[in-house]
Amino acid sequence: MRDFTELELDSELLTAIEEIGYNRPTVVQAQAIPHALDGRDVLASAPTGTGKTAAFLLPMLQHLQDFPRKKPGPARVLVLTPTRELAIQVADQARALAKYTNQKIFTITGGISYDEHAELLGKTQDIVVATPGRLMEYIEAERFDCRAIECLILDEADRMLDMGFGKVVERINNECRWRRQSLLFSATLEGKGVREFSTTILTDPVEVNAEPSRRERKKIHQLYLRCDDMPHKLALLENILNQQAERSIVFIKTRERLAALRDQLAAMNIKCSWIQGEMAQASRNNAIARFRDGEVNVLLATDVAARGIDLPDVSHVINFDMPRTADVYLHRIGRTARAGKKGNAISLIEAHDQPMIERVGRYMKEEVPERFISGLRPASKKAKTVKKKKVKVDKKLKAAKQKKVAKKKKKAAKPDSK
Repeated sequence: MRDFTELELDSELLTAIEEIGYNRPTVVQAQAIPHALDGRDVLASAPTGTGKTAAFLLPMLQHLQDFPRKKPGPARVLVLTPTRELAIQVADQARALAKYTNQKIFTITGGISYDEHAELLGKTQDIVVATPGRLMEYIEAERFDCRAIECLILDEADRMLDMGFGKVVERINNECRWRRQSLLFSATLEGKGVREFSTTILTDPVEVNAEPSRRERKKIHQLYLRCDDMPHKLALLENILNQQAERSIVFIKTRERLAALRDQLAAMNIKCSWIQGEMAQASRNNAIARFRDGEVNVLLATDVAARGIDLPDVSHVINFDMPRTADVYLHRIGRTARAGKKGNAISLIEAHDQPMIERVGRYMKEEVPERFISGLRPASKKAKTVKKKKVKVDKKLKAAKQKKVAKKKKKAAKPDSK
């Protein structure tokens, strides 16, 4: 699909799409939007940075345009997100896409007073983007009417389950039982969790598995730098942040390591903000705002804290610590090269990380190249990855063992003749 006009969207939506700067549909948009426009339920796997938000918002906005409301009333489309930040981002994007329509978009999240929410709940709403916990409070207080919901969307479903929202979402799902359509988007469909969860939410869904295409990944210049030890690793990071990067997100695996790196950057006179798990909402908002507004150009983050946050103009993603899986690596690097721009992903690799960076290459079917910085080349040799040898099984010996086991079972099954 080369153009959004092939999706048969209204001119008001196409004008907004052009104004935002979307050039052509991404993989997830091209795969999910036609099915959603046909009214089908969709189960989609889409890493961050692949355009998934527009993939569910555009068909919903088109539906509202095709079937305009006849009188004022409550929300017709409900989008659930795991965090307040993500809810705000989704609502902002919905408003940008709906700029030339009359659709009303609101958010219901924690951190906002009851009086403010009460005021908006009394107004006509078309799309409501909400976090599950706060929305459930209003449903139980009979302040939010789910009977008018026509479409239910779950964004970052895997994270909602990780955060313990499963039971709450199931209750909201039941409250919205009169709806005509449901869409579930998740970073990954691996494991039983999301798939089992989807069976209670979706009806005969179309499955979309939208890994970023090779063309989309080419926008991200990936490389890795080998490190001899921690001082060498810090020297490489200092060089990148001072001489190469404009705006960087640096990923660290634990809160403890993040705190240590924060102090080390302060000693280098490099200003940064940081987000981590179990952080007060006000502190998170302040850290993100400082980075977004350009007060600091370095954001330190753990994976749990950074999920779902969409930040503009990130030039570099730096893996100070490698993630546990190749899938998470893809989510991380998707923070850069957004909205058609190019970006860089640099991984700092210690000897024990070598198998992981090679696993990433196999996962992407594209090797991540090693590069060097002048004056900071590693002194040690590259660690060799030991491949596990496949144990050859003698077929005759295997058959004999199976026969022996079967004979024992048969003998055990016979009744005692005594």
